[in-house]
Amino acid sequence: MSGLTGVVLVINAGSSSLKYDLIDVESGASRASGIVERIGEQSSLAKHAVGGELHRQEGPCPDHGAAFELVLGAFDAHGPDLAGVELAAVGHRVVHGGAQFSAPTRIDDEVEATIERLIPLAPLHNPANLEGIRVARTHFPDVPQVAVFDTAFHQTLPPHAYTYAINRVWREEHRVRRYGFHGTSHAYVSRRAAELVGRAVTQANVIVLHLGNGASATAVAGGRSVDTSMGLSPLEGLVMGTRPGDLDPSLPAHLARAGISLEEYDRALNKDSGLKGLTGSNDAREVEERAAAGDPDARLAIDVMAHRLRKYIGAYAAVLGRVDAVAFTAGIGEHSPTVRAAALDGLRDLLGIELDPAANAAATSGEHRISTPSSRVAVLVVPTAEELEIAREAAEVASASHP
Repeated sequence: MSGLTGVVLVINAGSSSLKYDLIDVESGASRASGIVERIGEQSSLAKHAVGGELHRQEGPCPDHGAAFELVLGAFDAHGPDLAGVELAAVGHRVVHGGAQFSAPTRIDDEVEATIERLIPLAPLHNPANLEGIRVARTHFPDVPQVAVFDTAFHQTLPPHAYTYAINRVWREEHRVRRYGFHGTSHAYVSRRAAELVGRAVTQANVIVLHLGNGASATAVAGGRSVDTSMGLSPLEGLVMGTRPGDLDPSLPAHLARAGISLEEYDRALNKDSGLKGLTGSNDAREVEERAAAGDPDARLAIDVMAHRLRKYIGAYAAVLGRVDAVAFTAGIGEHSPTVRAAALDGLRDLLGIELDPAANAAATSGEHRISTPSSRVAVLVVPTAEELEIAREAAEVASASHP
């Protein structure tokens, strides 16, 4: 992506929020960023950060169209002038691209319609992503609009990794397979990890652990995702803030016999499981504090989360055959020495991973190594930059379509 220039407006539309970031793709710098929260509620909050200052505005915001008007108003009032920066593209985060999209894609009516047809695969996310696309296309009809899919990076998974052992009708008619998510984060972090250990991206084997309220692990071989923990939906895999990760497939039938409806089950797994289910809180910092103070539920939650992480690290080491780096990223991965140490505990003899306790515990920001010089596998903390990755991919697509 070297040589890219221009300014891209990155849009991440959620069900009740609209996040945005105006990014200079050449320098990687953010010129302004913000969020409109509580869309559709009685009172919404809009925040716009520019030039080291944060501007806040509260008031009604009934839908994403109104939220976008607030965003444009913030740029008009506080800068920078969007007309003056001459946008190269608007880049949209889209959670699910199914098997149709394996790369960032310029949006036209057909692409928009395809994203809408994929809503059954991501009913909690794609509708909001689609709203963001529609309002942006209305306000910037002459600016290239580019969809960057969370699932696209994982379209390199081999069939044996993405295929579930289920019947052909489910696999083909209902499109049930492993898709994977957090793709922009895994792409960026695996590339930076390769660079930090001095290997060409095409020669590096990296395990990326994206640990936030949503969490996923990915095995990356030569810049290609070859296995990942999230599956058909973001529920599978690691223990998360409100999601359980791996479960026995018989659970829905077992609970149905106890009178629990499918709607209750779906809500519980998306909203009330994971750390929240184990402790009552999905805030990892609070859970760590409670564990340190002797709370047995919090201690168990940390142990369960770390045990699941170790299982995936070991499994992906087997998948890759050789591991050059393990990279921690996202809120928990970047800021929790406790979780990092627990996840790697006991892997010295098996994988040659030697954590440097002082480096791990140090309050260091930015990219840094937390393994000893003698560790066979480098352990890194690499802050993710999903907005920058989306901006650069959107600029690349826009420049290719306008030579």
